[in-house]
Amino acid sequence: MRILTLSTLFPASIRPNFGIFVERQTAALTAIGDVAVTVINPVGVAPWPLSQMGEQAKLRQLPRFEQWGELDVYRPHFTAIPKIGGRVNPAMIVSAILPLARKLHSDVKFDLIDAEFFYPDGPAAMRLSQALGIPFTIKARGGDIHHWGAQPGCTAQIVSAADGAAGLLAVSAALKADMVAMGMDAGKIRVHYTGLDQSRFLPRDRAVEKAKLDINGPLILCVGALIPRKGQDLLIAALPLLPDAKLLLAGAGESERDFRALALELGVADRVAFLGNVPHDDLPALFAAADIMALVSASEGLANAWVEALACGTPIIASDVGGIRELVKTPAAGRIVDRTPQAVADAARDILANPPARDAVAANVSAFSWDENARQLAAFFRDVVR
Repeated sequence: MRILTLSTLFPASIRPNFGIFVERQTAALTAIGDVAVTVINPVGVAPWPLSQMGEQAKLRQLPRFEQWGELDVYRPHFTAIPKIGGRVNPAMIVSAILPLARKLHSDVKFDLIDAEFFYPDGPAAMRLSQALGIPFTIKARGGDIHHWGAQPGCTAQIVSAADGAAGLLAVSAALKADMVAMGMDAGKIRVHYTGLDQSRFLPRDRAVEKAKLDINGPLILCVGALIPRKGQDLLIAALPLLPDAKLLLAGAGESERDFRALALELGVADRVAFLGNVPHDDLPALFAAADIMALVSASEGLANAWVEALACGTPIIASDVGGIRELVKTPAAGRIVDRTPQAVADAARDILANPPARDAVAANVSAFSWDENARQLAAFFRDVVR
């Protein structure tokens, strides 16, 4: 079975964590043996002169093709207009990649197009499907539905792509319900949970891991992009109510300056550490060191950080969004809270006063693995192709 994976989310040398979950899923799928995957990772580059500046200049230097592990990855560039160009991104992607897709298809005859993010990948995959004459599927991950699904000019494209797809995936049952509420066919949607490397994300001695970081006392970790939707400001605002706790923020994004200013304003800057983008291979030690992993987002599908923290034996504090209730089923897993500093602080005090056994926390995600993720994905693709 030959799969053409279309994903605007995929790691590269200059952003190794960007879409790491897509890379891990695709690599596991390829390892099955009777599945061959080729990846097209369209890279959005701003028009001149913005394309000459900062991160955009680095994106322009990415090779158009590279071997990423066992995967062939093509990185054609498309014009992406910052802030205002979202509604035209699918058309821009198709214009940039259709000649490449035609050539690849003439060489290997793909059975299926797999779009790994609902927008802009899904509408682009629909047009590729029409051009190549093969079916396509789309996976929804959270922000692609909750954010792009509410944007003018994007909603209709999302629903149209869902109608045309041969099958749909959602990372949680809660996200599936949101997709159905948008008008998608429930019978077409299969829940497909994320994978997990249980050999790396596992409980460790918390005191030892804290000592490596030269940290004493309660430690709260947040892993997520520093953007308004992720809610790190609520965690910072909870610190005055948790006078002994330190907060580590692993991630980067547009809100970092605002979050630093808030920490200064509240007098807790000495207890907030901004770690930037942490390599994925370094996350297990951070999760294991933390007493709590807190992520109180305004919206999520099913955050990988939730799953990875639990696997490391670290309870979580999360808002009631996405598939959180599919993970936090026992007190050992953590607390689901309102999106207020007071609620975060109350939950943190409760967990710190009664820390659960690490093995009991990890048991909540014992069924998660990349092998199982790939097995289910291959079965889904076979059903679609048949």
